[in-house]
Amino acid sequence: MLRFILGLVLVVGLWSAAPVAQAQNADIEATISAQLEAFKVDDFDQAFTYASPTIQGLFRTPENFGNMVRGGYPMVWRPSEVTYLELKETAGFLFQRVMITDAEGAVHLLEYQMVQMDGTWKINGVRLLANPPATA
Repeated sequence: MLRFILGLVLVVGLWSAAPVAQAQNADIEATISAQLEAFKVDDFDQAFTYASPTIQGLFRTPENFGNMVRGGYPMVWRPSEVTYLELKETAGFLFQRVMITDAEGAVHLLEYQMVQMDGTWKINGVRLLANPPATA
């Protein structure tokens, strides 16, 4: 009987946490998507607003930020397809993996570090991971 009760508590706990995790995941994806949309129309002022204060301090202006993205992350500047993969927590930080197909059809795997500030999600860094293997 004790196992049944513990199992029920675990199931109810996981079930009640799922909507929070789904909402968190949706909010993170919305932040990344909004920044990508801003990049597509060269609105670097708007794209800069989705960056954390750390990133904003590093680049200081939307123009500097835009130059870095165009030069270092062209797949982010002009994505043709975006697929959100897993969201994971590591050492207290949240990382959203994103698969982006660029204009030439090349696939890139990126990891966005996300931080929550005043109830909104900000992008605290993007890391290019090894490209996923090609599928036949």
